[in-house]
Amino acid sequence: MNLRWCAMQKWTVFFVALISLGLGCGNRSGSTGDGTGRESLQKTASRNLAQTPLNIMATTGMVADAVAHVGGTMVTVTPLMGPGVDPHLYKASAGDIARLNGAELIFYNGLNLEGKLSDLFVKLSRQRPVVAVTEGVARDALREPPEFAGHYDPHLWFDVALWSQTLPTIAEALSQAAPAHAKTFAQQAATYAKELRQLDTWCRATLGEIPAERRVLVTAHDAFGYFGRAYDVEVIGLQGISTVSEFGLNDLSRIVALLVERQIPAVFVESSIPRRSIEAVVVGARAARHVVRIGGELYSDAMGAPNTSAGTYVGMVRSNVETIVAALRRE
Repeated sequence: MNLRWCAMQKWTVFFVALISLGLGCGNRSGSTGDGTGRESLQKTASRNLAQTPLNIMATTGMVADAVAHVGGTMVTVTPLMGPGVDPHLYKASAGDIARLNGAELIFYNGLNLEGKLSDLFVKLSRQRPVVAVTEGVARDALREPPEFAGHYDPHLWFDVALWSQTLPTIAEALSQAAPAHAKTFAQQAATYAKELRQLDTWCRATLGEIPAERRVLVTAHDAFGYFGRAYDVEVIGLQGISTVSEFGLNDLSRIVALLVERQIPAVFVESSIPRRSIEAVVVGARAARHVVRIGGELYSDAMGAPNTSAGTYVGMVRSNVETIVAALRRE
């Protein structure tokens, strides 16, 4: 065993200790409840996962995709929220609760993205592990916008390098459920992390094709803050970080004035946000004698449909970048 493996074993012991102490997620914690979910972990420890994979539920497509890459053939992952679903507003149905109750592990984004599910997670964690994949991300790397005083921006999957920091937490939780496969989970996490590093490099190079003065991304809500910070793109949202709040006339006037002043050629709709907000911006700009077009649809809080190019995290990121570059690059 090398030093890296020994270190991982120490973290495993630490993670078990946290569960047994019953630390919850009320103040930015990664797992919820009183720790009794540890008993369900022990039941799977000796199971042959090649024959009966771990049954896992994940909230968003992005979380489900990451868990599936780390777990490989030893897990079956089902996303709770499908394409076009807004996690800020999501409320679990009776069918959702039944599926969650049938899962052996539950993974969620955390950072209050799935705010309406918080109480449900606490209840579910009494019988099974409920893990926030963002728990292991360095807190000093997270955005904390003034309007979200005391809370972090949860949309960190838009910074590919930052999103890769969720992989150790996922590998650790899976290793608790199936200790005999811990090395495999660690290896699969490392392999996927390498793929994400390559994606991050591609994003920087491709977005660099847009002239600096045109590298302005106008969207329905401020979900792309990490994207802008990571890839040197100015991001302007009509709404705030959460879609719970509605935009007003002042917000609309502010965006239209900016489009006119800077002659921005395109704005973007989002797959999980109604188009009417951005369409109102287009109409307002036209009234101010500035022609602005909808540059395309971006995937923000949800991935594309399964078996499509944007149906995976990597595919979603590539689709977004290609759409933005096509609309803003000088013709």
